[in-house]
Amino acid sequence: MSKRILISLWAVFLMIAANSAFARVTGLPDFTSLVDEAAPAVVNIRVTQFGERARPRDGEQQGAPGQEEIPEFFRRFFDIPGNPGGRGYGQPDRQGAGSGFIFEAEGYIITNHHVVDGADQILVRLADRREFEAELIGSDPLSDIALLKIDADNLPTLKLGDSDSLRPGEWVVAIGSPFNFDQSVTAGIVSAKGRSTNQQQYVPFIQTDVAINRGNSGGPLLNLDGEVVGINSWILSSGGGYMGLSFSIPIETASGAVSQLRETGKVSRGLLGVQIGAVNREMAEALDLDRPIGALVNEVNPGSAAEKAGIEPGDVILAFDGETVETSGDLPPLVGSNPPGTEADVLVSRNGKKKTFTVVLDALPTGEDGGIAALGPGSSQSNILGIAVESISEDRRRALGDPDGGVIVSRVESDSAYRAGLRNGDIILMINSEKVEDLESFDEIVESLPEDKAVALRVMRDGITRFIAYTPVTEE
Repeated sequence: MSKRILISLWAVFLMIAANSAFARVTGLPDFTSLVDEAAPAVVNIRVTQFGERARPRDGEQQGAPGQEEIPEFFRRFFDIPGNPGGRGYGQPDRQGAGSGFIFEAEGYIITNHHVVDGADQILVRLADRREFEAELIGSDPLSDIALLKIDADNLPTLKLGDSDSLRPGEWVVAIGSPFNFDQSVTAGIVSAKGRSTNQQQYVPFIQTDVAINRGNSGGPLLNLDGEVVGINSWILSSGGGYMGLSFSIPIETASGAVSQLRETGKVSRGLLGVQIGAVNREMAEALDLDRPIGALVNEVNPGSAAEKAGIEPGDVILAFDGETVETSGDLPPLVGSNPPGTEADVLVSRNGKKKTFTVVLDALPTGEDGGIAALGPGSSQSNILGIAVESISEDRRRALGDPDGGVIVSRVESDSAYRAGLRNGDIILMINSEKVEDLESFDEIVESLPEDKAVALRVMRDGITRFIAYTPVTEE
């Protein structure tokens, strides 16, 4: 074969390859029509905390409310810079910005709980630059959902879609106000579904590679039909900026919370009353499971719905109310999506044999931050600190690394304690300068505390100790 023929064949091959690549590129979706229709319903949300309320809490740097509670690599999309010249006790106001969207023409808006948490004033700016002061109808920290209402009508709206039908690989679009740049549009694909975190056990997050940053929080995640399938909530980052891992609340989860917020201003959830753990390969083999699956029951709380039904430690929960529990992270959202009093079948594996138990769910106490366990015996409640604590069992003490003394927080009851950073599972080792030996000594120390004076708690969490200081407030 002559050299000229070879060159000609190579040229033909390159043309075919180029045309094929061009075809693939031109096959990418065009988002312009979607954005034209959806963007008018996306709003900018600005919040203000006035004066003394805006003072950073102990251990908190100037940033988003509760930012210190989030590990370095978990970043909410919210920014609160200082505002010199504010009012109240010589303290500056604190301001922040996020996003949201209108889902009903009468002015109902969905955003994130962490965007409006603690706000004294909420301003909503529409796409046409009109501004309204918003009323907070209700807010739920466990789902990170808040419902707002502005006094307007005939507003553009977004249609709520079906997040359950989303598949990894699908195109999705985010619209919001990163760094206060309104109506910013980014696109990507669904990376995975059903992601869980310790911060929000009741949300099976949608993971995407959509570029979102501070200010995107609360904005919509849209499918190619322009329907809302998720609400942008947080990113995984080592430096606070976008790194290709973004997480959104499924609209199915958000809709359930919004419905309750609209009716009662709060969200009620069912409580099973178990402490659960993951099932790895070795555990699956030891428990005669075919593969790692389900949620291992580590503890069953006395008097709980689980105990009444017959569930025992060592059981592996394989399904709840007909829904498969692939991992331990799947169980809390399944339980929490049902109201108290719900009757549900729980499929477990016990000694390699499957059994079904019928449970009637208890109510998750108000103020819980994500656990699905109930108070057991040996507990202390309704004290000046605004927390309920329990004695630490020997098995649990060993699992926690044998802390010297202490009691474990079973429920955070007051807003002041929650805002200070106390969480379920924290071990209280010291109050001011007094060591907490056990539940009895805890009660004695707490009873001697003066009212309206700050208290310092030495707390262990995940093997790390730190101090949390706050002034307990008696709340109605």
